[in-house]
Amino acid sequence: MMWGGRFATAPSEVMEQINASIEFDKRLFEQDIRGSKAHCRMLCDTGIISNKDAKLILKGLDQIMGEIQSGKFKFSRALEDIHMNIEDRLRRIIGPVAGKLHTARSRNDQVATDFRLYIRDVIDGLDMAISELQLALAKLALDQAATIMPGFTHLQTAQPVTFGHHCLAYVEMLGRDRGRLADARQRANECPLGSAALAGTSFPIDRKATTEALGFDRPTANSLDAVSDRDFVLETLAALSIASLHLTRFAEEIVIWSSAQFDFISLTDRYTTGSSIMPQKRNPDAAELVRAKAGRIMAAFHGFSTVMKGLPLAYSKDMQEDKEMAFDAFDNFALMVAVMTGMVQDMSPNVAALEKAAADGYSTATDLADWLVRVLGLPFRDAHHVTGEIVAIAEKRGLALDGVPLSVMQEIESRITKDVFSVLSVKNSVMSRKSYGGTAPQNVRKMAQKWIKRLEKRIQAG
Repeated sequence: MMWGGRFATAPSEVMEQINASIEFDKRLFEQDIRGSKAHCRMLCDTGIISNKDAKLILKGLDQIMGEIQSGKFKFSRALEDIHMNIEDRLRRIIGPVAGKLHTARSRNDQVATDFRLYIRDVIDGLDMAISELQLALAKLALDQAATIMPGFTHLQTAQPVTFGHHCLAYVEMLGRDRGRLADARQRANECPLGSAALAGTSFPIDRKATTEALGFDRPTANSLDAVSDRDFVLETLAALSIASLHLTRFAEEIVIWSSAQFDFISLTDRYTTGSSIMPQKRNPDAAELVRAKAGRIMAAFHGFSTVMKGLPLAYSKDMQEDKEMAFDAFDNFALMVAVMTGMVQDMSPNVAALEKAAADGYSTATDLADWLVRVLGLPFRDAHHVTGEIVAIAEKRGLALDGVPLSVMQEIESRITKDVFSVLSVKNSVMSRKSYGGTAPQNVRKMAQKWIKRLEKRIQAG
């Protein structure tokens, strides 16, 4: 037993079961070995261990890395976690010298370092994946920059917009998600190694050396905080909770749009499934599962928040509960993004159905009100009232807004001229929305091209 001297008997089987984390924290092996190698080199450079011992340790760690990567390494629950499993194997390879590696460190600062390294790698991978989803959306936006569709409020037809503009709304959301992850990464990028159990160490270590070796921005400034902090986990989960919320909004729209009642888009067999009893069905299961999996991401954030609530300083074993929830959230969020990217690349907008729907529900009523303000000089509230009366007549007679005779409009506002019909088509409506951030096709093309250029540069940079 690696922590043994004071204990006369082994833990009970159930104690071993609840205490061990190797079944899930073994995925930290790469980060653990990376941190151990940096720590070993620092111990050697500061004269705490000899060059000969350091070479033996580093060689042994390289061997262990190869064994784990090849699947030959045998993990033991009795050794509790990835740290002990690696240290035990190192001892078997090089003998008692392996014990020198743990000089001036504790599992407390070791796991904090490993998990920060892991979170950093996860964020980098997710940033790339989200960028690829943004790029798919931006390319679809460019292709569909002039495709007219209804814009909704309260899921009721509001004003005509373009399909490309709608896609770019999600590009913006995902951009904020990447920004939150980047902020979380920046705050996570401090090195706890050297904080030891909670109080620091009396050995003459060089924390700057290990910080630089592991690519951190700076060493943590307080040893108590360093080993007890899990903000970097919570903050990443919080960012992913918001991002997953965004993905569910788009997933829900895909479910709605692909229904027979809307028929706005089509998905191929690659992202739909059939029914075991109804042969005609094509179910948007991929979108529905994305919608559902967000619950796991949000649950991880709330679950681990509850674990951390009320914990006194410094380290408590409760913190071991961070990993299963976080790993599950990271894995499922990555899958959600991959599926959404695939669906965006797979979907085909039904242009005719979209444009027809855009014309329903008197969607150009605001254009009529704006015309009354712009041309006749009416205060907007008066124009709103006049437009409402015209819409009421159109609705009563079963007419489209541009089907209401001019003479009928003039009974409500005598100064209306035939020029009003120039703003009542959905095409002219979207063409007129040229304000920055508006839905006009020329705006959408310009913004989509800007995003594509930025995202391709990010993806090429790797």
